[in-house]
Amino acid sequence: MTEVRALLFDSGNTRLKWGYCTRGRISKSGSVTHEQLHDKGYAALTSRMPRNVTHAIASNVAGPGLATKLSSVIGLHAAIDVRFVHCQKHAFGVTTSYKQPRRMGVDRWVAMIGAWNEFRCALCIVDAGTALTIDVLDRSGQHLGGQIIPGIDMMGDSLRLRTSNIVPTSRKSPNPGEGLGIFGRSTDDAIAYGSLSAACGAIERAAKRLRSATMRPKIVLTGGDASRILKQLNSNVIHRPNLVLQGLATMLQSDT
Repeated sequence: MTEVRALLFDSGNTRLKWGYCTRGRISKSGSVTHEQLHDKGYAALTSRMPRNVTHAIASNVAGPGLATKLSSVIGLHAAIDVRFVHCQKHAFGVTTSYKQPRRMGVDRWVAMIGAWNEFRCALCIVDAGTALTIDVLDRSGQHLGGQIIPGIDMMGDSLRLRTSNIVPTSRKSPNPGEGLGIFGRSTDDAIAYGSLSAACGAIERAAKRLRSATMRPKIVLTGGDASRILKQLNSNVIHRPNLVLQGLATMLQSDT
């Protein structure tokens, strides 16, 4: 049997993350922003990836243009086709609550598959990226539904765009400290801390509702802003930075 050596791609709204998978395990990973791809070309991606691969599988929410370009680039780089996954009603132990599964963001679907196949219990899966998504699975793998809210940076951007006296800034606010450290002493910090608090509050409220419904889910956190949120939560949280890639590895392993 030929050993499966696969490239995994998680194309989100802001960045393209990749991983190299052998024997069901991700041994290398990296990411590049869509802005970098536009400015520097796809060499910013392929220069870091192995060529000797047998499969390529992708989750893509960045649109058909990205899918076409990625297919072409990987075809030239490794002489293989890229398989783009889609949401299904039931697969890999997970059943979606959506009546029209294709209307669910495929990254949410794949993240649920990754988390479920690792833990096999009730789960609250949080992907903190451009948008912040919260999805709940019961202990049988049934999706009970989800929430989508603006991500931390998007909340701040909306304030800057829709108000007249808040000036855009590229400065990154520091993480709030303990106690009263969540209250900013400048407008920039107040926006940053308020957006972070809103994200954390949504997660903690979801966890509280689930506990009140006699569920004791594991909370699994992924996404580009996961590290910013992780330090602020009161609940015990499991950090899986490559959760979508994990889900793709599960799908690939099951299919091969």
